[in-house]
Amino acid sequence: MVELGGHVDECDTCGAIRISYNSCRNRHCPKCQFTRKEKWLEARKQDLLPIQYFHIVFTIPDELNPLALRNQRVIYNILFRSVSETLIQLGKDSKHLGANIGFMNILHTWGQNLMDHPHIHCIVSGGGLSFDNKRWIPCRKRFFLPVKVLSRLFRGKCLYHLQKSYQSEEMIFPGNISKLKNSETFREFLKGLYSKEWVVYCKPPFKGPDMVLQYLGRYTHRVAIGNHRIINIEDDKVSFRWRDYSDGNKNKIMALDVFEFIRRFLLHVLPNRFVKIRYYGLLGNRNRRVILDQCRKLLRIAVIQVNKEYVSETWQEFLLRVCGVDIMKCPFCEKGKMLRREILLLERCNSPP
Repeated sequence: MVELGGHVDECDTCGAIRISYNSCRNRHCPKCQFTRKEKWLEARKQDLLPIQYFHIVFTIPDELNPLALRNQRVIYNILFRSVSETLIQLGKDSKHLGANIGFMNILHTWGQNLMDHPHIHCIVSGGGLSFDNKRWIPCRKRFFLPVKVLSRLFRGKCLYHLQKSYQSEEMIFPGNISKLKNSETFREFLKGLYSKEWVVYCKPPFKGPDMVLQYLGRYTHRVAIGNHRIINIEDDKVSFRWRDYSDGNKNKIMALDVFEFIRRFLLHVLPNRFVKIRYYGLLGNRNRRVILDQCRKLLRIAVIQVNKEYVSETWQEFLLRVCGVDIMKCPFCEKGKMLRREILLLERCNSPP
């Protein structure tokens, strides 16, 4: 962090010194997500209704991982599109719910061992608006949609979009997947995927909106591995904790060569400006406030008023209000106030101007 500059603060009471380095603000950094996550959660509080919410996970087969790794933007967009079309179509189907639902999708690309494992977590409303926007239609208690129906429709949509992407020449086929460039080989590849059962898991509904926020706080801004899982770095080896789901969810320790660890971590660096959290239906960005206010009216709950005082607050004021953390209070004597004493300038690079 030294290369990014920083500042030196001094307590006006005890004279203690605190050196702070500027955040890199990269979304893949495990240390630079806290404030962004808390601001995002604050905004999501305004979107939650006092209803059931379901957690559904859609996963692509392992056979697609090499193709996804070399075509991240294309495959991940197909994954988002297939999931959203599946949920919207089944939500509107009168055999299941017959309503417009709302949901947010969150892309994760890793497994516990840091290998590529693309999947999407969905937070889905347990009900929706009637097509004329005049009734709230709840789903059955503790049941949203049949998992097998979700899985097969998702599979069909994903394979359809893969075929369309192939026909429009959006994908590349380097290295080990070069054989897929042949149209007949690609057709057989898709045929094999169609014969498989795709994994879709619908977890029990959250116990309330507060539990939804707790879940979102853990998952939305998570990176492939956090510092708390790393145990040791020694002799060019990185040791970290992981959970082996194939062995009864046992907690284990994995030791990787440092370059292999870095390679696995970099598998999960998303393309520049790629949006990994997306909103659909009632939570879609267009007219979200108007639609959610209509939902609250039908559910007979008060419409949320946004406090405009919070719009212009500093990040220090935000942390104090939301987390109760006074960043300006001296952590040493706990009486004084930390005042800026010096700015640490960015280190200049050695390249020519």
